Amino acid sequence: MLLHDTSIVFGRYARQTLSSKFQIFFGVLMPLLYLLFFGPLLTDLPLNSSGSSWQVLVPGLLLQLGLFGASFAGFSIIIEKNTGVLERMHVTPVSRLALLLGRVLRDALLFVFQSVLLVLAALAMGLRAPLGGVLIGFAFVALLSLSLASLSYALALTVNTPQEFGPVINAVAMPSMLLSGLMLPMALAPDWLDALSHVMPFRYLVDAVRAGYVGDYASTQMLYGVLTVLALSAASLTVGTRLFQRAGA
Repeated sequence: MLLHDTSIVFGRYARQTLSSKFQIFFGVLMPLLYLLFFGPLLTDLPLNSSGSSWQVLVPGLLLQLGLFGASFAGFSIIIEKNTGVLERMHVTPVSRLALLLGRVLRDALLFVFQSVLLVLAALAMGLRAPLGGVLIGFAFVALLSLSLASLSYALALTVNTPQEFGPVINAVAMPSMLLSGLMLPMALAPDWLDALSHVMPFRYLVDAVRAGYVGDYASTQMLYGVLTVLALSAASLTVGTRLFQRAGA
């Protein structure tokens, strides 16, 4: 029943996405611009003793794609609330968990597709990374997108206007980007800033993907990253499902 309901909800939103080529390709524009105009500035810097600077920058850009894209996914819920679509969905017998899973699975698939485009562009610019590491990066993007989209939808259920939603997302997303070392490794930061960044869960994801991009699959960075993203996914889905159930009560 859950799988059937999830597939119905997923199909509805996947068709909406496929009908909008602008949504599919515009989301990858910002990390692509960083790749094209910021990446060449790093090529001669010794950022990574085990590989090239592209193996530092590209993992950060992949997670930046998931961070900003999925965080703003909740805007669609606000529109559906204001137009009565969400209310009509809640009076159907569809599982409340399916209403969330169908949406976040669409989001995860979209951002993984955009990640593939970004990696292809990076390969053309000089990225060299093992296939296993690249696939690990896609898996982290999928799980991060699932987690943040769930929280974004949960937040959107508790506010009524985009004017309330947007500032909250910006207040969370920007510090997350700056303190997780998405653009440059936090090991380059002063000791106090490096220590502060360890309270940011996204740092462990970034470190794990970078470890994968140099083939270091059995490192402590990979272990911490996997544990963090799994815990974040479980907690986010739990919060999102409860708020969807409450909204439909």
